[in-house]
This record gives sequence, structure tokens and C-alpha cells, in this order.
Amino acid sequence: MNYTTCSFRHAEIILQEPRFSAQYNEITAVLTGITDDDIITKHESYSNTPKSISRVINDLLKERFLALNWSSESPIFQHSDYTGETWRLDFAKADLSIEVAFNHSTVIAWNLIKPVLASELNHVQKAIQTKIGIVITATQNMKVLGGFDGAVGTFEKFVDYLPPLQNLLTVPLLINGLEPPTSFKITHCQPELRKTIGQVIRYDNNE
Repeated sequence: MNYTTCSFRHAEIILQEPRFSAQYNEITAVLTGITDDDIITKHESYSNTPKSISRVINDLLKERFLALNWSSESPIFQHSDYTGETWRLDFAKADLSIEVAFNHSTVIAWNLIKPVLASELNHVQKAIQTKIGIVITATQNMKVLGGFDGAVGTFEKFVDYLPPLQNLLTVPLLINGLEPPTSFKITHCQPELRKTIGQVIRYDNNE
């Protein structure tokens, strides 16, 4: 997959330092290693075909990060009152945390704050202590061509949130916006009443 980035508090520069570079290289390898054919094959393998490719991308990311020994659904805190889904990171390894954010735009701020909670000291006992947060989301073009729900928050919206939240977001964050596939798009269709699926439409070579 192709993607664009927004570096907050010099995250992209810091990630090149020896302390972080190995983990960061794993992230870039996972993202760029997912091909259009990978997405199509998995999308068409589900018994209930999804409306968008968000589920496919989530599943592929999980498979590949777990293969590289990243922790999945890592709790931020040890306290039993704060161990539910709300207080978990999608992935974490050593000094980096990752949030995959294909959810509603109303939780953009929370998706940005969670990596900060993972990186800062807190009076609630921590289960993980990271240094830099990575957010993986969809660009507006991906949202449209990948069949995503209209309410999904986009890379562009995440970037818009950074200035007003600057005083709250005290750690480096790298926002990765996934671009749409280059060889196909998703079109919604209804094979039966009250059932909408995402159909893969391959581009002609001349397009």
C-alpha cells in the first residue's frame, strides 16, 4: 500500500534514530508489503463480503504485525478498571505504539490521545510505556474508493485536529494516511434485499 504521512513533534525524524529505526522499519515494511492482490484475495474470501476494505486491512495488519512479535490489543494500564477495549492499543512493541483508526470521526481525538497515555507517566499504574505513537488511518480518497462508511474519520481530519490539541499531545506522533489501491476500487451493490456488499471493480489498463 501507498501512504502519506504527517509528522507531529518531529516524529519522523526521531524514528530514524537507532533506538527506534528497527521497529519503524518493520511498520513501513508491513504497510508497503500489502499488495492490491492481497487485499482482493482476502476481501473475496469472507463468507459475508464486507462493504469496505477496512476489515481486510485490519486483518492483514494484525497477521503481519503478530508475525513480527508486536503485541496486539495491548492494555495501557494494569488497573482492572482500565483494561477494556477503550484503554487498549491496537499494537505495541518496545518504544512504539500503533493505533489503526478506521472508526467514526467523533473518536479522532481519543485515537490521538491514547498513544500519549501510553507514553506519559500516569498515577494509574501503567502496563506499557512507549515513546512515540503511530496512527494508521485512511485518506479521503481511500475512504471513497475503498468503500468506507461516510462517517469514518480520515487522515485529513486527523491532521486538522493536531493544532488545537497541541498542548495535550505531548509526545511525537506520526499519522499515516493510506492511499487507495491503484488497480481497483470498491463499489457498493445489493445482491439481495437489505444486504449491501463491497464489490471489487478492477481498472482497465487504459484507465
